[in-house]
Amino acid sequence: MTTSEIALASFEAALTGAVSTAAPSIVRVARPRGGGSGIAWSTDLVVTSSFHTPDRTHVGVARADSAELDDRDGVVIGRDPGTDIAVVRVEGGLTPATFREDGLAVGLPTLALGRPGRSVRASFRVLGVVGPALRTPSGGTVDRYLESDRLIPRGFAGGPLVSLDGRVLGMNTRTLFRGADLAVPHATLRRVVDEIVAHGGVRRGYLGVGAYPIGLPAALAAAFGQERAALVASVEDGGAAASAGVLVGDILVTLDGVAIGGPDELRDALLDRAGKAVEVVIIRAGARHAVSVSVGTRS
Repeated sequence: MTTSEIALASFEAALTGAVSTAAPSIVRVARPRGGGSGIAWSTDLVVTSSFHTPDRTHVGVARADSAELDDRDGVVIGRDPGTDIAVVRVEGGLTPATFREDGLAVGLPTLALGRPGRSVRASFRVLGVVGPALRTPSGGTVDRYLESDRLIPRGFAGGPLVSLDGRVLGMNTRTLFRGADLAVPHATLRRVVDEIVAHGGVRRGYLGVGAYPIGLPAALAAAFGQERAALVASVEDGGAAASAGVLVGDILVTLDGVAIGGPDELRDALLDRAGKAVEVVIIRAGARHAVSVSVGTRS
């Protein structure tokens, strides 16, 4: 064999090997009028797209070794549309996927895998964009932006994007950002799955204020080391802020040491602080005040 033939054979073996490695961890998730794919998270938990479980308590799940679907086989224990993640519990017997978080770079060869029908299907692609964490339009946060170079096929949502060693880089999704097919990374899956298993959904921090961004006067900007803050325009009766004594007209400067430059920064700072006691630094009548707030919770 020539050098090029050897290289081609090696590449083909890597592709088919990746499918063989990952296939036992891919399940079919079905509901009336459609469905898609899922990933075995543990022996009795499936991670899939929340798109497949709207207002459903049960979905059909076909394991890798079976083509049979039972509409009541999978119990939906929770979903988070903000990250397009749903968790489904089955009776057991699944083969958990192996995940990868290292070496992710633009140009990495990958395979999108799905099981929209009786068998696993594959679509070759490369990582087109690798970016930092960001908030989704639906209010969730993905810990890393992973976008492949083209649209995933129909029915692949909820299935894995895998590297050529068969390890899962993330869960394929088509719903988080318009026109972008992403892979929700392992760090996000782990965080959201743990929250759903523990609480039946994702709890997000809630202060109970309406605010808008303002620029701080030069003296205050120099004193606090930031040029912008959030002016409280409304306070919800009975909310966390009201209970802590926050008033309309207060200026929120920091929350738990995080600079607050406006509503977006405030929302981001609250996301993972549900139910926690935090220190909020405010400016009231030109003076600095530190207020202890027990962050509220909402789904």
